[in-house]
Amino acid sequence: MDERQLRILRELGELGSVTAVAEALLVTPSAISQQLRLLQRAIPVPLTERQGRRLALTDAGQALAGAAIEVETALERARHTVEEFVGRPDGEVSVAAFHSAATAFFPLLLRALAAPDGPRLSLADADVTQDRFPPLTREYDLVLAHRLEHTPGWPRTVTATTLLREPLDVAVPAGHPLAARRRLSPRDVADQPWITAHDGFPVVATLDAVATAAGRPLRLVHRINEFSVVAEAVAAGGGIALMPRWTTRPHPALVLRPLSGVRARRHIDVLHRPERTARGAVRTVLAELHRAAGTIRG
Repeated sequence: MDERQLRILRELGELGSVTAVAEALLVTPSAISQQLRLLQRAIPVPLTERQGRRLALTDAGQALAGAAIEVETALERARHTVEEFVGRPDGEVSVAAFHSAATAFFPLLLRALAAPDGPRLSLADADVTQDRFPPLTREYDLVLAHRLEHTPGWPRTVTATTLLREPLDVAVPAGHPLAARRRLSPRDVADQPWITAHDGFPVVATLDAVATAAGRPLRLVHRINEFSVVAEAVAAGGGIALMPRWTTRPHPALVLRPLSGVRARRHIDVLHRPERTARGAVRTVLAELHRAAGTIRG
């Protein structure tokens, strides 16, 4: 039993197939299968079992995969002990974020961490559905992800902390009749044309809740993920939309109105693999993200 075999078992528990693990680790499926066979020889009980097309972990396999996280955390901490001992906080830290979070957080990070002796940031945007955020923690040290407040939390394979619990407001043109109201209900907005995101993104599920509360389906006329584009479409009269209260730039031709009667709020969480915060530079960036969240929230 070695570190590589334990990592393969851990990835198999998440991905469910030898082929997917091989693609993630950039090796051949036969190499993955061989390592799994070697690991199985060292364990007296089965570690995997077939569930249809999926290769799933048994209870013993899950227990060992959980231990693998602790092993990787300990090994990662050991690898960085010398670097931290000599006080080098200037390591590279990679951060991925979905678009509206990147718009709000990235400038604050870049300004706060501009000193030459601080962490070296490597930033990337990642416009993915909710279920695709945890896999990004393989590529990036920190991943800013979104989910609706009432949806299940993130898998135990990643560590997650909440940066913001952000309301989703109704965006309408400044001259629209609804702009004169202080708050809006599902019935107020049910007959309007809507601009929303593609399926799999949190805003869509919130509109489903609006339709349920209003007792009739909504008319979805445009599908746009990028909120800056949504804002321009709303301002041009293309429909109304749900937009986050704090992480999108104010638009002079729009007003945002709170929506009552449904749970219209999203979490912005920062995800990472537990071993990543063994590095002092990653902890520095994580702390700065929390400070930035306070600034954004006001």
